[in-house]
Amino acid sequence: MIYIPVLGALAYAAGTIFQKLIIRKKKIDTKLYQNAEFLAIVISILPFIYFFWRLDSSALGTKNIIIFALVVLFSFLANLFYFYAIKWEKVTHLEPVKISESLFIILIAIIFSFIFGKGLYERNLNVIIPAIIASLALIFSHIKKHHLEFNKYFVAAIFGSFFFALELVLSRLILDSYSPLTFYFLRCIGILAIGIIAFKPKLSSLDKKLRLKMLGIGFLWVIYRVIIYYGYVNLGVIYTTLSLMLSPLFIYLFAHKILKEKLEWRNIIAAIIIVACLVYATL
Repeated sequence: MIYIPVLGALAYAAGTIFQKLIIRKKKIDTKLYQNAEFLAIVISILPFIYFFWRLDSSALGTKNIIIFALVVLFSFLANLFYFYAIKWEKVTHLEPVKISESLFIILIAIIFSFIFGKGLYERNLNVIIPAIIASLALIFSHIKKHHLEFNKYFVAAIFGSFFFALELVLSRLILDSYSPLTFYFLRCIGILAIGIIAFKPKLSSLDKKLRLKMLGIGFLWVIYRVIIYYGYVNLGVIYTTLSLMLSPLFIYLFAHKILKEKLEWRNIIAAIIIVACLVYATL
């Protein structure tokens, strides 16, 4: 089932590039964009939610509601930091930080495996070690002197990556009570509600053409997140994370072709290491 996470990696890479194109070229306010994007995601899910809706009674337990509320809160903060960073920095300059999200996920998942038991989080060294090697290869292959300038956008990206990792690993605790689409739908509604209350965005100011583009991006995020949640439940958190490490490689390829950002030999070496680690973990 390796092709499923690979599809998710492609969806993530395409969504990131198109997202950057809109934010950079349209000079749209990031808070307005964040709300518009989550509204687009919710609308994208609506035609499918009737067919894939599943919400078990266990989801309504006090503990699970608290966990879900934390997931929504951490997701909101992660997106807020990320959009602020990507507005002003190049995609490739922020990739070392964004890539660190995978390492954060692996480390948090290992910690959670000792707190909540290994039934939900792997402790298989044949998966953990390749995943860590692939994460470090990605991070080090993208680090340069100018990447280590800790300006406010770089720091914001670090916080965004950490909160994304935290909410993803935390999500695994309650995913069994939902279908992947239901969970993502409710998560996005929660984030949208917080954003509307906090920012009071004027969504009507967006032109029709831009709204259609954002619907397309929203659909890509639906594919990506549903695949993540499916992978977490059926393939494991760490193995899914390892598989999705292909996404930065697709991002660099797309950034080179579409945004005309430079592609370097380090990325090729990282790609070889990641593929080797993924093959090893799969076999």
